[in-house]
Amino acid sequence: MFFRLNMKLFMFFLAWAFALLASSLASAATVEQIFKVQNRTIKRLCNERVIVTVNGLFPGPTINVHEGDTVIVHVFNEAPYNITIHWHGVFQLFSGWADGPEYVTQCPISSGNNYTYKFKVQNQEGTLWWHAHASVLRATVHGAFIIHPRSGQFPFPKPYKQIPIILGDWYNAGVEDMEKALAAGGRPELSSSFTINGLPGDIFSCSQKGQNSETFKMKVKQGKTYMLRMVNAVLELHLFVTLANHNFTVVAVDATYTDPYVTDVIVIAPGQTLDALFTANQPIGSYYMVASPYKSGGKMFDNITSRGIVVYDHQYAQYSSSHLVMPSLPSLNPMMPFLPPFNDTPTAHKFYSNITSLVGAPHWVPVPLEVDEHMFITVGLNLQRCDPATVTNDTCKGPMNHTLSPSMNNESFVLPKGRGYSMLEAFFENMSGVYTTDFPSKPPVMFDFTNPDIRFDLNLIFAPKSTKVKKLKFNSTVEIVFQNTAFIHTDNHAMHLHGFNFHVLAQGFGNFDPTSDEAKFNLVNPQIRNTIGVPVGGWAVIRFQANNPGVWFVHCHVEHHTHRGFNMAFEVENGPTLSTSLTPPPADLPKC
Repeated sequence: MFFRLNMKLFMFFLAWAFALLASSLASAATVEQIFKVQNRTIKRLCNERVIVTVNGLFPGPTINVHEGDTVIVHVFNEAPYNITIHWHGVFQLFSGWADGPEYVTQCPISSGNNYTYKFKVQNQEGTLWWHAHASVLRATVHGAFIIHPRSGQFPFPKPYKQIPIILGDWYNAGVEDMEKALAAGGRPELSSSFTINGLPGDIFSCSQKGQNSETFKMKVKQGKTYMLRMVNAVLELHLFVTLANHNFTVVAVDATYTDPYVTDVIVIAPGQTLDALFTANQPIGSYYMVASPYKSGGKMFDNITSRGIVVYDHQYAQYSSSHLVMPSLPSLNPMMPFLPPFNDTPTAHKFYSNITSLVGAPHWVPVPLEVDEHMFITVGLNLQRCDPATVTNDTCKGPMNHTLSPSMNNESFVLPKGRGYSMLEAFFENMSGVYTTDFPSKPPVMFDFTNPDIRFDLNLIFAPKSTKVKKLKFNSTVEIVFQNTAFIHTDNHAMHLHGFNFHVLAQGFGNFDPTSDEAKFNLVNPQIRNTIGVPVGGWAVIRFQANNPGVWFVHCHVEHHTHRGFNMAFEVENGPTLSTSLTPPPADLPKC
């Protein structure tokens, strides 16, 4: 008996040792890729257009890694535009030189030149993505970045298959046209279609039939469970995602595990990622998966949908105890799901606010309880004053013949182009003249932020241009109240923090009230994200630990907002030791 028990113990430790060895080997792997950024002619919606791609693909290649891997990506810029690549949601712990936003962590890679991104993926698993972080190039330069568990195990039953779903959009305008529209100070070019994995779907007559069908199709086996690894790569809008007659179970957001959340509609903001399970448990047939817009404010937006088709494979029969049940053939007319109205804020808020983190899951971290820095940051669409003598030129086509100047705490950010160095280089070299460290911790004036009567209040709406950052002590804990404002029109702003995840403590509508709203903070299992939708006419509170030295961009992930200044940055000081400090820049770091 003793021998048998010891043999069991021995076998257990042997299995554990093999698992540990396998994990160790996986963590030591190096994943190396070549990205050739190049123009390619692509046909969509009956039109050919030259777009910028990576390796000729739209969307670009999916990168698969395991937690602990080292990633090396050699980027060769063969396109006629400056480019950088951002690894959205990857911590870049002590490797800020690889983060990617132009003029923030690096100068752009100019046409004909190259740069190698090298970083280690640590303490993360799930779905993230990569995209261009220069000009408007992320419209076509993007792809999934999937971090697989080192152990091979999920905190839920392993799905039958895992499928990347890249939600994007298609613009008939080219890069120069889109840049010109943005420079004019008004609304940018509207996209012609949303896309699912690069395809617009069959609602357009040009994309419906035959070998040239531009519709994403996913074949499934009845009874099997699939994991959709979703990315919202759309330039401007939040999306509703629905699948006719099926529910989703959300199991992760922004590469952090969640308590399983069952829903018939997913809401995903620009820049966010999400892992959702669904089981093919309906009668054999075909079902539309639809991406439709959520737009809470403003008059002009891309009121279009894209749809793919989930097809049950009729070759697979069902077995009933003792006999074969022959299935019917899939319907030629896929079933449509119910689509929420485009301005369905209650549905969006219910989804965004009901997600909670899975306590004890791999890489889960508790909420830090002691706060060192409290910040109150207003976010919204301000204006930059145009000289009345020049209102007819191409830079004053915003509201009231001024230029849109989105801001945070009434500071509208300007990238330090033409100053010779990126902000991270200036940080590393302790160099002045590139940026200042006086970003305010609260707005200059307190007012009724969400009152619609302030929409065009000329005493409040103008925001000056600056390149300001907030300086943080290493390892300090920061709490931010993002307060939406009603300037011009209300909107749900997707705020993305580079270099860190954060806990979402609470979200609500109206003006944040510290007396009553702090009582709503979830300090036990709040969702953990890198991108948060700040509710329309409302607020969101986040908390994070500044344990990663460098300069880290914070911005709205709506493209024309960030393009016009809806940004700021944190300068996080080095830690007390060499191992907690930013490493020197790589030899091939691009020069300005």
